[in-house]
Amino acid sequence: MTTYTIDEVFGITRHLPLNYVEREAVDKKLQKELRAKHHIVIYGSSKQGKTSVRKHCLPDESYILVQCSNKSDMADLHANILKRAGFEITQSSKKSSSGKNKIIASVKTGVKGTLLGFGGSAEASGGAEGETGTTEEITTSPLELDIDDVNDVIAALKSIAFDKLIVLEDFHYLPYETQKDFSIELKAFHEFSAITFIVVGVWLEDNRLIVYNGDLTGRVISVNADHWSNSELHSVITQGGDLLGVNFEETFANQLIGLARESVYVVQEGCRIACLAANITETQQRPVTIGAGLDVDEIVKSIVDQQSARYDSFLTNFADGFQDTDLQMYRWLLYTILSTPIEEIESGLRYRDIRGILSEKHPRKSDLNAGNIIQALQSSASLQVKKNIMPIIIDYDQSSKNLHVVDKGFLIWLQHQDSSELLNDIGVP
Repeated sequence: MTTYTIDEVFGITRHLPLNYVEREAVDKKLQKELRAKHHIVIYGSSKQGKTSVRKHCLPDESYILVQCSNKSDMADLHANILKRAGFEITQSSKKSSSGKNKIIASVKTGVKGTLLGFGGSAEASGGAEGETGTTEEITTSPLELDIDDVNDVIAALKSIAFDKLIVLEDFHYLPYETQKDFSIELKAFHEFSAITFIVVGVWLEDNRLIVYNGDLTGRVISVNADHWSNSELHSVITQGGDLLGVNFEETFANQLIGLARESVYVVQEGCRIACLAANITETQQRPVTIGAGLDVDEIVKSIVDQQSARYDSFLTNFADGFQDTDLQMYRWLLYTILSTPIEEIESGLRYRDIRGILSEKHPRKSDLNAGNIIQALQSSASLQVKKNIMPIIIDYDQSSKNLHVVDKGFLIWLQHQDSSELLNDIGVP
């Protein structure tokens, strides 16, 4: 019998969880759309398994991974893609039409590309220039590129017969303008190459890239990794228990799932705490039942309380906004969240409800300009990134005009807080 440790099963790991559960609407859909060669957006709240879905469905050799940064513009994003595709980047003395220096892209020795499910490969021993007719005909002359020009980037990737998927992880960290610019460029990648992108981001908006660029309709498919059904969460518990030789008492499992608000992270951590309470740290030789008599509400509270400092910091920093202004819009956006019942927040705060609350409670009342509210809502994610609140906690959906909490732990944490004290802490009477 194989022995596993509790950390390998229910702990946070860099690898795919041993009790990973496939979801029909997530894993199967992703695999189907990959076969159709669609660009794919995997989205959902933080700690809901988006990265695990990618690791489960994609062999390591089938893609390159680009980690997005809040400091990246399109030139940085292009350069990162080319580097991970196998190019070495140096600066040229020549200028592009924008006045920036061009770059010289040389291919590293032994660069290979393998397309998921389609085969094919390419190797290079030096630089590359122009398109190749076959995978063997790769020349050694370095390419001189305008790093801002998507056409040059596409030509460079074609020149080495690049045929892997490109995964953009944490896309929500990119500046708002960079996200929009990439959405424009994605149409060019779709029209003039066979390159497929997988964009992974923290938001609850089904068609964010299409909002940025309507031409992507039909070219980009979204996969919602946020939703976990009760039966799927039960599978997480039972499969983990099987690996450890543990049966979780039914009442414990049901209460944990009910209090977790679909958070697979909270369920995993709750099971880990229950195991430790029973002095179980590895696979048992004989099956044992645990969980009876445990205070599940206190367990869940202890899990989210680990994030208390981060949540307090979020409230303070978000309330301060980008700078001190008379309207203090971000402080008052928090007021709408903290003064609304959890159940209503969970489904998203509609713009018209936010405006109604602010028209009644904000010092400017009905004279408050709608443009100021919308601007603050649309900048809520970028403000959090600027204040190093990572992963982000709230996000605005421009298509449905809903403000969402994208950290389920924050909702659970709010349940155990005194809202009047939180409002006092951020300076709202």
